[in-house]
Amino acid sequence: MNAAGLKLNDNFRNNFSLTRELPDSLNALDTISSNFLWSWNIEGISIFRDLDATLWETCEQNPRRLLSEISELRLWQKANDSNFVERVNKFADFQSRYLEAKPKNFGKISAKRPVAYFCAEYGVNNSLPIYSGGLGILAGDHLKSASDMNVPLVAIGLMYRFGYFRQKLDQHGFQTEKYLDSFDNEIAVSPVFDENGERIVIHVKMRGRDVFAQTWLAKIGRISLYLLDTNIPQNTDLDRLITGHLYGGDTETRIVQEKILGIGGVRLLRQLNIEPSVYHLNEGHSSFLTLELAREIIEKEQIVFAEAVEKVRKLCVFTTHTPVPAGNDVFPPELIDQCFDSNYIKSLGLTHDEFVAFGKIDADDKLEWFGMSPLALRMCRSANGVSEKHGEVSREMWQKMFPVTKAEEVPITHITNGVHAPTWIAPVFKNLFDKHIGKDWTKVLTRESSWFKSVEKIPDAEIWNTHLLLKQQLIAFIRERKESAKLFDKNVLTIGFARRVAGYKRWNLLLHDAERMAAIINNSDKPVQFVFAGKAHPQDIKAKMLLQTLLHETASNRVTFIEDYDQEVARYLVQGVDVWMNVPRRPLEASGTSGQKVAMNGGLNFSILDGWWIEGYNEINGFSIGVLRDKVADETLIDQQDADSLYEVLEKQIVPCFYKKDSNNLPVDWIARMRNSIQTLTFQFSSDRMVKDYFEKIYC
Repeated sequence: MNAAGLKLNDNFRNNFSLTRELPDSLNALDTISSNFLWSWNIEGISIFRDLDATLWETCEQNPRRLLSEISELRLWQKANDSNFVERVNKFADFQSRYLEAKPKNFGKISAKRPVAYFCAEYGVNNSLPIYSGGLGILAGDHLKSASDMNVPLVAIGLMYRFGYFRQKLDQHGFQTEKYLDSFDNEIAVSPVFDENGERIVIHVKMRGRDVFAQTWLAKIGRISLYLLDTNIPQNTDLDRLITGHLYGGDTETRIVQEKILGIGGVRLLRQLNIEPSVYHLNEGHSSFLTLELAREIIEKEQIVFAEAVEKVRKLCVFTTHTPVPAGNDVFPPELIDQCFDSNYIKSLGLTHDEFVAFGKIDADDKLEWFGMSPLALRMCRSANGVSEKHGEVSREMWQKMFPVTKAEEVPITHITNGVHAPTWIAPVFKNLFDKHIGKDWTKVLTRESSWFKSVEKIPDAEIWNTHLLLKQQLIAFIRERKESAKLFDKNVLTIGFARRVAGYKRWNLLLHDAERMAAIINNSDKPVQFVFAGKAHPQDIKAKMLLQTLLHETASNRVTFIEDYDQEVARYLVQGVDVWMNVPRRPLEASGTSGQKVAMNGGLNFSILDGWWIEGYNEINGFSIGVLRDKVADETLIDQQDADSLYEVLEKQIVPCFYKKDSNNLPVDWIARMRNSIQTLTFQFSSDRMVKDYFEKIYC
């Protein structure tokens, strides 16, 4: 049994090919479902849903599983539906044309020398369960925009057999975890072979032995995402579990995972004959790749480590997502000794102490642990935070590593995160944009002034009625998930709050004055209803207790919690709420992207001025909590002030504005804010803008 209580069996999955035979007229469904392009196109999604809507939900929107489980009768019924067959063929033609386009060149970056994007998790779609939260969703959106923009990029990650946990609350409201074996399901990945038809397998030495990893390929539109997997017979049971769980296990598991990702990822690229022009380390998890590049250069050119570092730095860029030192992976020196054999260190021409020093903020501090972020900062030519404020925080956090006297002189910039509009904008809003802006509205979106003017033309009533459709869908979803939420009402102001359960996210800020909060929720004339969602890390008992307390103290017919927060739950929430609330302890929100998704669907953000919201808020397109502060001396006092601000803004601004209607029963002032949210935030915080910034400011 492994750490999660799951028993390994002897079934080694060689591929995920569809085992059933499809009718000839529907053969294209195999090809369509093999590429995640369908997941951000309305017609792609509707094709699979229309095969069997009930089974589609049962299969958790996994088209490969749907095609495996759908009844033979239903399949042949659709095969005899000429309209449906025509839709399938039309989408297959669209996919073929989309994939045939040659990638664009960006100076030295080309199809032959692409960007290599490394990340520990990717949130592409629910049916590829290798993500836990914001970092993964951001990485998935990065790949989708890179695909739509047709830029040369390949991605490297890990194929987690048991993924991230599924959440369930027990009868006392305490979070429990369950892991599912992804290999018992159908996933849209395929095995990767070399030119001789042999399965590509890489190996990395760790803990005194060679560990082997096979390779899977997930197609994200035009982008290839290669995933390394140690669950193969060549490895011991312990090593097979290296890629077992995302963010599971102990510190030792974490370091060996990161060796497979970084060192193994570089070795995989060599076997694929891919020679990247840029290596993008998206967070510090893949930092070991820089050491492997240095080892290669030393071996090939017979130069010393210091000279190799200069060559590595020209190739590598680093994005940090974590605004506090404690959030960065660090490992005790003895664990480095255990997982890195002495021969690898010698191949770099370094002593043990010199090697460990490269991962320290203070290279001379004998007690400091080895950190992945300091390693990345030393080995990369550029580093960036994920919002303007986060860039500033990062410069202060890592100032000791640089020979500068002022934090502003630290060479860390920022690229503010964005989200993939075609993925997160609801179909009904896409249809509204088709109608009033044109079928090419995604192109208009790339021109900020044109987008602003185009959205201005959409009638108030159509914006509001489109939102109401989504809100009613959300409420239906909530009622189906939660029996206790039957009283949720489409006419009541609905506020969403969904994110990781962690101390700095301040889930309990609402309860600072429980009586005042209850009065706001239960106001007879202008009530408010809340929907919560989020997971606590399995090992974070304090966070689990915080969640339990919140749910106990907010027990109400107008407050509900949706279990097992994932992409599908997120989609209902960000598309259907009136208001999206975010109350992190400033300045610990590196960026935040869930609120950006809400804004694209006309929802209004109600947030602490931190992360992306500092850049996005203009006093019309949403609401702020508290004020900007540079330093926080007394957290208790700040919590009190922010809670007071939260209540006051709710009582005096949000609630009155929402419930104020004109003679046509339209909340015109509220709609004006919704319109401005769509106008000002959709362009600014799209992942297309973000990827463009990376190519123009970081990669080139």
